[in-house]
Amino acid sequence: MSDKVRVCIVGSGNWGSAIAKIVGANAKRLATFEDRVTMYVYEEMIDGKKLTEIINTTHENVKYLPGHKLPENVVAVPDVVEAAKDADILIFVVPHQFIRGLGTQLLGKIKPTAVGLSLIKGFDVAEGGGMELISHLITKHLKIPCSVLMGANLAGEVAEEKFCETTIGCRDMKIAQTLRDLFLTPNFRVVVVDDVDAVEICGALKNIVACGAGFVDGMGLGDNTKAAVIRLGLMEMIKFVDVFYPGSKLSTFFESCGVADLITTCYGGRNRKVSEAFVKTGKTIVELENEMLNGQKLQGPITAEEVNFMLKSKGMEDKFPLFTAIHKICTGTVKPQGFLDCLRNHPEHMQKFS
Repeated sequence: MSDKVRVCIVGSGNWGSAIAKIVGANAKRLATFEDRVTMYVYEEMIDGKKLTEIINTTHENVKYLPGHKLPENVVAVPDVVEAAKDADILIFVVPHQFIRGLGTQLLGKIKPTAVGLSLIKGFDVAEGGGMELISHLITKHLKIPCSVLMGANLAGEVAEEKFCETTIGCRDMKIAQTLRDLFLTPNFRVVVVDDVDAVEICGALKNIVACGAGFVDGMGLGDNTKAAVIRLGLMEMIKFVDVFYPGSKLSTFFESCGVADLITTCYGGRNRKVSEAFVKTGKTIVELENEMLNGQKLQGPITAEEVNFMLKSKGMEDKFPLFTAIHKICTGTVKPQGFLDCLRNHPEHMQKFS
């Protein structure tokens, strides 16, 4: 890396904009980093004005994070190649279904010494079956190493500078120190671990469980039932990593990326909220996305579909009944009321006498 580390944020939704507040302020404050932080913004027209121009003039993302000022050194750029070309650190924070297209645009147009950091919670369905982690996809498409940041980090609360923790998964401890410096604040505490795959998988799978929590809320089943969903969901998350990504550490699930993110997403966050409305209104997930998410996409149902694709290909749907039931409910194969049967009959409730 050069003497002054240049940073680009690829994405500008509510999470990307919340992160821009932290990254912009730290880049300005720390001598290690170049002041100017570029942020790739998908260009949209808002009340007759370009969103990038609004952000660069008012320093506010009026569509995705209204009411919060972004640091003036964060510059919105509508061309992803222009935004990323000089960056030493590329922070990816876009919906995971867009990462392949962005990778194609950026290949060969970025510094060969650049490193990636994925804040993206989801999987990609690999060609020919199976799943691919987004950090692996970024490495494959851009030929750069990619770490991950995941945690109990609801964007609105991070933007409001309420205290929270996060987890960075990084195998190179020299890069890890730079990444930690870029994100660490008194109210955004960072723990670095080297178990990168497990950190990333937790960030994706918890969105499936959050849909289950939303179904519970929609049916008015109470906090005890939701606690059961969280526990059973955590058990399936651990089992999934053990089966498909062996070698991960159990301790990783007790970092912010694991149990903490699972809890906060099952009590707050859009996956829980939309899934509750799904039960109460009878509308489809797509209809509710359009009504409730201001143009953003829900990650839980997509991730559930990708996980089910992998489980089905291995004949393992019955080994993950919670994940399987949530997928079937999201796609309309099973009524939400069938979720309670899944909980009652979960293998975890079978007697285990020695």
